[in-house]
Amino acid sequence: MKTVISKDGTKIGFDRIGEGMPLILVDGALCSRTNGPNGALAALLKPHFTVYTYDRRGRGESGDRAPYATEREVEDIEALIEEAGGSAYVYGISSGAALALDAAMRLPSIRKLALYEAPFVTDDSREPVTGDYERAMEALIREDRRGAAIKLFMRKGVGLPAPIVAMMPLMPAWAKLKAVAHTLPYDTRLTIEGQQGRKEPLDRWSTVRTPTLVAVGGKSPAWMRHGMEALAEALPNAQHRTLPGQTHIVKPAALAPVLADFFR
Repeated sequence: MKTVISKDGTKIGFDRIGEGMPLILVDGALCSRTNGPNGALAALLKPHFTVYTYDRRGRGESGDRAPYATEREVEDIEALIEEAGGSAYVYGISSGAALALDAAMRLPSIRKLALYEAPFVTDDSREPVTGDYERAMEALIREDRRGAAIKLFMRKGVGLPAPIVAMMPLMPAWAKLKAVAHTLPYDTRLTIEGQQGRKEPLDRWSTVRTPTLVAVGGKSPAWMRHGMEALAEALPNAQHRTLPGQTHIVKPAALAPVLADFFR
């Protein structure tokens, strides 16, 4: 593991593998450099790119500072880009896709951008995520009720059925999820504006002219597919791609060739 220091002095831990143009992979909620899909994805992309995986602030080997602001996470990506030589490609998944969008809006050093299933709710195909959810999430974290926060996120944020959520504490990964659950309000802040059941909030990214790939799984729920269609329409330089047979838990072997073709 290596580290960079972000603008506010926070240490950010990262790994780097491969050769070629730098490519930074941005995790979604509850994932870290050693626990999530981006490690396996990096291994498949390393023949084509110098791939950076990192711990978002508050997770793994990275530090954190209060109060949280999305701008600080953008500065973390900026520090990684500087470490990589001053320009890079960026890929983000789920709430990490929303963070990558905010980074591209602020950082001209991002040469190309790829996004997989930012969790935007843009129509009535599922219930919107309300401000009550955000307040409830923040309250649970203040009370250090991490397990309850994960269940709230999975039920109201992700939209999983209640029986599946009830069984999650029995999963082997539950302890790892709880270890980073205190960062769930960060991901909520990144995404909730785009989860109101309307397309208009996505216009905030209409100034992002970076060449962008917006990808979605063919077996993902309708609300997710519709949200990614709306995002591709809102971005002035985007292409939309559906990965047949994939869901939000996208298989790295299905995603890696698509990313390699787009970034090359």
